[in-house]
Amino acid sequence: MEKNNGEIDFGILQKDALSEKIVERLLNLIREKQLHPGDRLPPERELAPMMGVSRPSLREALRALSVMKVIENRQGSGTYITSLKPELFVNHLDFIFSVNDATFIDLFEARKIIEVGLVALAAKLINQEQLSRLEGCLKRSAAAVEKPGAFLQADLDLHNIIIEASHNRTLALFMKSINQINIASRQRTNELPEVRRRTLKDHKAIVAALREHDPEAAAQAMRNHLAHVEDALKLAKGERDEDGIRQQ
Repeated sequence: MEKNNGEIDFGILQKDALSEKIVERLLNLIREKQLHPGDRLPPERELAPMMGVSRPSLREALRALSVMKVIENRQGSGTYITSLKPELFVNHLDFIFSVNDATFIDLFEARKIIEVGLVALAAKLINQEQLSRLEGCLKRSAAAVEKPGAFLQADLDLHNIIIEASHNRTLALFMKSINQINIASRQRTNELPEVRRRTLKDHKAIVAALREHDPEAAAQAMRNHLAHVEDALKLAKGERDEDGIRQQ
């Protein structure tokens, strides 16, 4: 993209251009490195004629980009490109997962790929402080086997410590993106006492492998754990579906 007099050429769009086209144009300028994190966009009254669009169409596009966390409005200062850090965008994935019940089983396919790899990395890199925190999670879980809420929190904390110990930011972001459905699926299985007891046993095996810094054993222990929880979720979903049929 060429610049005129050192300025960005936002390009003139057709008068009937939809706001989606304006969004795509601005996203392309970011992809092409014409716009960078922290850059200030021209005011609407200037940007609209620069792009050959109406201010209402531009305003609609800017609202969409704001929801996407691509731009932010700073009171009294203007509209800026955000930091564009990946963390800003994962919440939208959380929403997509959380509203689609069919993704519960698909989730475990993703978890088996991501978390098994994460725990293998963690086995190599985990430090004593993180191991101590994992031991604390096990103690909390053991004390809360009959308390679903407290058990769930200890479960989540344990998995988050393993993610942290992997020192892989990209994989950690993938896990964060599916965190909401993780919680939703755990809430279903966590209500079953036998699942809580099985989970505690599985977690002990995972932590034992991490303590030995054994990637293969850690990966297998995590794989077994996820298989057990997946089976419980399928059973819970099947029972719920049967109840729905009986009530009709």
